[in-house]
Amino acid sequence: MTVQEHRFPCEQCGADLRFDPVQNKLVCDFCGHSEAVEKGDYAGTAIKELDFEQAIRHQLPQAEIEETRVSACPNCGAQVEINEKDHAVECPFCATPVVTDTGTHRHIKPKALLPFGLDETQARDAMTKWLGQLWFAPNGLQEYARKGRKLNGIYVPYWTYDADTKSSYTGERGDDYYTTRRVVRNGKSQTIRQRHTKWRRASGQVARFFDDVLVLASKSLPKRYTDGLQPWNLSELQPYSPDFLAGFRAEGYQISLEDGYTEARAYMDAMILRDVKFDIGGDRQKVHSINTTISDVTFKHILLPVWLAAYKYRGKTYRFVVNGQTGKVQGERPYSAWKIAFATIIGLIVAAGVGYIVAQNK
Repeated sequence: MTVQEHRFPCEQCGADLRFDPVQNKLVCDFCGHSEAVEKGDYAGTAIKELDFEQAIRHQLPQAEIEETRVSACPNCGAQVEINEKDHAVECPFCATPVVTDTGTHRHIKPKALLPFGLDETQARDAMTKWLGQLWFAPNGLQEYARKGRKLNGIYVPYWTYDADTKSSYTGERGDDYYTTRRVVRNGKSQTIRQRHTKWRRASGQVARFFDDVLVLASKSLPKRYTDGLQPWNLSELQPYSPDFLAGFRAEGYQISLEDGYTEARAYMDAMILRDVKFDIGGDRQKVHSINTTISDVTFKHILLPVWLAAYKYRGKTYRFVVNGQTGKVQGERPYSAWKIAFATIIGLIVAAGVGYIVAQNK
């Protein structure tokens, strides 16, 4: 994985510009100068899909490939691109210092991205509100997160896959019917309703075009966190332009195109199975076989915006992620031993009180 930091000098003072999600401009915090975002060569055109088969045969045009120089985090393995002016940085994923030790990383260029829609202040507000809703979170961590270090804005890599599928299937359709009978239980006559299923063979075809099946291409964060940030509004994707990355970092992918496609196919197969069961109909379905023909597979490498916080509190690292488009928060759920013990004592007191009242009423 590569975490790449993008810097753009201000025309007025030479300080670094950053992309401001609120103003949707490049701004200079030093002198106040602002510039419009350069939308790139493909502005106003449809975002181009790339051919999957061509990519796995390493036949993509050279213009779709780039190389970066990186340094590995000694703690979590993240590969952080260090600017040539810097000698050390902090890993945004685990807060470990990373010193210069470069290597080369070759990868497929991003084709599109979702620009950040929230600034750091808005993301922090969303995170502290989320922490405040966790009953057993340590108060010290909540306060530390509220006043602590800045969140890191990172574009996280994803693959999207498109595919046209046609599937033939065989199976059985089950239609339920019911019968009643009289039985005697404990000396009383009762009517019992019993379900039966009549099965008959079924076969047919289903077809589905899959558009933008989204697969996380990073290993730096637990997948359950990033999955929890969904949904993303991919209709707002913009053609890739470095200007959107000013002041942020962009992570390179760790999940290969082929491995990402394996995950995408698992999702597609599950959807096709659901389509088959719906096509069979009835009350119950048995699916014996599905034969799927898949064609016109294309993909995109895209970047999605995430605000990331990594806090070391009392010897443990807590990580939180905020959807940079919607403000949805996920993270490690911290627990306060004191709060849990207090809640347990209160619970025991309440239970004892209820038990005493019940005993007195008896």
